[in-house]
Amino acid sequence: MNTETAPIPNGLPMERNAGPFDPPREITALRAARPVSPMLFPDGHQGWLVTGYDAARKLLADTRFSSRLDVEVIHVPFEIPGMPIATEPSPQIPGMFIAMDPPDHTRLRRKLTGAFTLRRMKELQDHITDVVERQLDAMAALTPPVDLVKEFALPVPSLVICELLGVPYSDRDSFQANSAKFMVKEQSLEEKMGAYIALNTYLGELVTNKRAAPDEDILSDLARDEDLSIEELTGIAFLLLLAGHETTANMLSLGTFALLEHPDQAAALRADPELYHDAVDELLRYLSVADIFYRFATEDIELGGEIIPKGATVVVSLLAANRDPERFENPDTLDVMRQARGHLAFGHAVHLCLGQQLGRLEMRAGFAGLLRRFPTLALAVPASEVPLRTDMNIYGVHALPVTWTDTAE
Repeated sequence: MNTETAPIPNGLPMERNAGPFDPPREITALRAARPVSPMLFPDGHQGWLVTGYDAARKLLADTRFSSRLDVEVIHVPFEIPGMPIATEPSPQIPGMFIAMDPPDHTRLRRKLTGAFTLRRMKELQDHITDVVERQLDAMAALTPPVDLVKEFALPVPSLVICELLGVPYSDRDSFQANSAKFMVKEQSLEEKMGAYIALNTYLGELVTNKRAAPDEDILSDLARDEDLSIEELTGIAFLLLLAGHETTANMLSLGTFALLEHPDQAAALRADPELYHDAVDELLRYLSVADIFYRFATEDIELGGEIIPKGATVVVSLLAANRDPERFENPDTLDVMRQARGHLAFGHAVHLCLGQQLGRLEMRAGFAGLLRRFPTLALAVPASEVPLRTDMNIYGVHALPVTWTDTAE
């Protein structure tokens, strides 16, 4: 066992002190020195931080590292004012298969595999392009500067996932507000639960109605399955709606920010639209907006030359892993021509993101349409003034003020 470094004190380094797109400098240094590092959590728990690519990939594929929240206390690696220190495991939320292990996870995920096949997603390609083009038309009709998050990055995936799931888009203000509140890191338990209960109540009523009168959408298809309880349907709906718009919206906005800060890469994409296929995976690798994953060890497990003791909470930084020079050459360089397959931005193994192909289609259509329609797109404020989502569990920007001098037909 490596004993050269003491546990990282004071929890997980979070400050984006290396730039808006890069891991904190402390995490980059830790990856170089000790890719699997002991870490002292604010509540006194000695957990572990995984930053190396190989170790992260192995951990995500090893079911002895559990995703469940109802067996062990999952310790939080940063202080949350007003949040009491957890002393008991969290109750299992029905349908929330992201926090389950096989066979429970397998049973629920199988219910959804037919809805998210690669073939079915490709059939949606023209529709997604139409959604993007309509939103670009609406944005072009505005007088710049505008907030790209509000006018483009958030509406596109919200429209797509609402149509797929059968969630009325007219309800977007409410569910977007509650999902955003739910994603805030430093908030009291009462605030977090208030947002969760509001969204859960709304979705519970929705799936109950779909069970009584199903339509042609994913939630109706699930509601026809009597093997799923209303509570499980609600949990699945919560997960799909949250993941279906939050992650892609933040990739579209933060990815645009990154391309505007790397004009040579944006120029390469405008010159050769065939590059978007690889460029999206490179942006996913480079930005990794869903950065932090949690697991706990169900037994003593060797990982990266370290022994992770049973019951220990393990924090995995996908951003750090995706920037590992042992896996990707010049990893801190954004290169839209890079073959970035194998990145971990969508997770890995049994918990590989179910909607990964949908997200890729939305991002390819979104970035391609945006750069084509707005050839002079630029930040409307200095890069240092763009408000970063360092306070949220999914990284990105709160707003991205942009401007342009003309649009292309």
